[in-house]
This record gives sequence, C-alpha cells and structure tokens, in this order.
Amino acid sequence: MDAYLLDVANLLLRWLHVITATAWIGASFYFVMLDNSLTKPQHQDLKDKGVDGEMWAVHGGGFYHSNKYMLAPRWLPLPEKLHWSFWESYSTWLTGFALFTVLYLFNARSFLIDKNVFDWSPAAAITTSLAFLAAFWLIYDAICRLFGQRRRGDLIVGVGVAAFVVFAAWLACQLFAGRAAFLLVGAMLATAMSANVFFVIIPGQRKVVAALRAGQQPEAIHGQRGKQRSVHNTYFTLPVIVAMLSNHYGWLYQGAHNWVVLVLLMLAGALIRHSFVARHRAHAQGLRTPWEHAAAGVVVLLALVVWRMPAPLSPTPQQTAAQPVRFAEVRQVVEQRCLICHNAQVQSKNVALHTPELLQQHAQAVYQQVWTLKLMPMNNATQITDAERLLVKRWFEAGAPTN
Repeated sequence: MDAYLLDVANLLLRWLHVITATAWIGASFYFVMLDNSLTKPQHQDLKDKGVDGEMWAVHGGGFYHSNKYMLAPRWLPLPEKLHWSFWESYSTWLTGFALFTVLYLFNARSFLIDKNVFDWSPAAAITTSLAFLAAFWLIYDAICRLFGQRRRGDLIVGVGVAAFVVFAAWLACQLFAGRAAFLLVGAMLATAMSANVFFVIIPGQRKVVAALRAGQQPEAIHGQRGKQRSVHNTYFTLPVIVAMLSNHYGWLYQGAHNWVVLVLLMLAGALIRHSFVARHRAHAQGLRTPWEHAAAGVVVLLALVVWRMPAPLSPTPQQTAAQPVRFAEVRQVVEQRCLICHNAQVQSKNVALHTPELLQQHAQAVYQQVWTLKLMPMNNATQITDAERLLVKRWFEAGAPTN
C-alpha cells in the first residue's frame, strides 16, 4: 500500500509539475521573444509617453500593440496594480522538489545509489544531493556578482558558469546512479533559475517600483542584474528540460563517459535556444534568420546519436538452433535479475513476476523495460547481461510461452 500511495503521489506531483513548468516556460519564452522583438517607437506620441520599445503582433483574430517602458511612463502615474511573474517559477520549483523527494529521496537506495559507481549510505547520498542544489546556486551567484559588472562581464560569467556546469555534471556522474545524476544536474540548474527569480529579479523589481513611487531615480544595478539573470534562465531552460527527460532513456545515462553525454545534450539545447533568441532579434532588425547555432546544436545531437549507437546484437548460431526459447531459461533470468523488486512481498510499480502466469501477464512490460528501453533492472543493480536481455527479447517475440 505504501508503494502504491507513493506511486499515486508521483503521478499527481508530476502532472502538477508539468503544468506549472509549462506556465513558467511559456511566460519566460514570451517575454524573451518580446524583448528581442522590440523596435524603437516611430510615432511622436509614443516617444512623448516615454516608450522605449514597441511590437505589433497578430494572434487569435486580433492585433496587439506591446509597449515597453524602461522606467515609469511619463503620461500617467505608475499604476497600483502591476502583474508580477513569479508564482509560476516558485510553483515549478516546489512541485519539482516534492517530486524529487517522493521518487528519489524516499527511495535513495534504489534511485540515487549505484554501488558500481559509488558505494555509500542513503543518508550520505541524500545529504550530498541536497548540497548539490544549494552549492551550485551559491557558486553561480558568486560568479555573477563578482564578474557580472566588469568589462566583458557577460562573457566572463558565461564561460565561468559553463565550466562549472561541466564540472558539476562530471562530479554527479562519479557519485550517483546515472539516471539520478542526469536529473540532479537538471534540478541544480532549475534551482538556480528559480533562485534567480526569488533572490535577484523580483527583489530588484520591487526596489525599482518603490523608488519610482517615491519619486526617486532607481539604481541601475537592479535592472542590469535582473536582465542578466533573466537571460541566463532562458539559456538554462532547454538543458534543464532534456536533463529531466533523460531518465526515460537508459542508453543516455548508462555506460562509460555518461557525463560527456549529459554535457553534449545540454550544449545542444543551449545552442538551439540561442538560435531562437537570435531569430527574434534578427526579425526585429530586418536581418536574415541566423540558423547556424541551431544547425550546430543538431550536429552535436547527431554526433551523440552515432557515438551511443549500440553494436548489433544478434543470436549466436547455437541460440538460433535452439529456437524456440525454453521458458525455464527466461524464468531463471527473471529470478536472478528481477524478483528482488517484483516478488510476492515486494511489488515495485505494482508488478509481480514470481509465477509463470504473472510473468506472462506482464510480458510486454518486461520486454519494453528489459530490451527496448533497457531501463530495468534499475541502475542494472543485478548485473543483467546483454545475452540475457536478448533471451527475453526472443522469448517475447515467440509469444511469451510458459511451457
């Protein structure tokens, strides 16, 4: 029952997390597009009002005219009611952390730890995973504050943060199970994104609003920092998404040099995201669309696909001659590799495989998890071999007989 309730919590939290993340990413992408699509106002009345940029858009059968004021408008007092974009960010992080807690922290021995990578206690793994989230934000924030306002500060910060992300990806893959390491690096970046909103962007905006309402000139640093962190957030977005999705694909995080796979995935995401940012700017300036960065991202992905392509695995002549597969062979593999989590007492994901009838009932799921996705056994804790995976494949394709 406890496992079932955790699974229900997993489903509901994942659903809520996706909803809130969609709202946050949608709002973030829209405002980045808007900022990069603005042009200087052409009409004198807009200039007189203090409009710094405008954009005309058509959508949903109507026309929209967006105006941006770097400071308060000249033609009316700053309105009392302002729309603030922050609850989407906070809700996304809170639901994501709750999901991480339910799935990974409550099951640290199964999900966080791979003894073939690093053999340590669940308490140590949990503490270190939480430290990853906090430490990345503190170091990232320090890099931004120390170098962000210097000459060529954006470049220095970009290189410094990228190098630190690469180091964090390498370290995570030396300490945690591959699946957990990929997700943890994504969560680390997502934590920095939400912390940017909570600690920098919103407080800075509140200080600007308070100064304007008091008739004072706001400090420029608040706008500069807010813009810088907002730009960082948009480049973090696609790397975070691909890191979160990676846990569904064992071929990504299993095997040697998995940290390089993660870095390449995030690099491709950042390049593709930059292409869209540059595209908006190019359209506003009447220039050609610069697709070079997206093309580079696609090349990185194709190279990754070729690199991780598994060697063809086919039955030996002896195996072919032994068709059909004997059920006793398959049952032996299941007993050695699967029953530790799928027996009469422990039924992970509500799947039990301890009788021939149950094994046949779940044959398709076994085939998908063991052969197609290669996700099970979790972290390959029971050391299933490629030959044994192939045996399960041949048994399923023969109709999953139990005699």
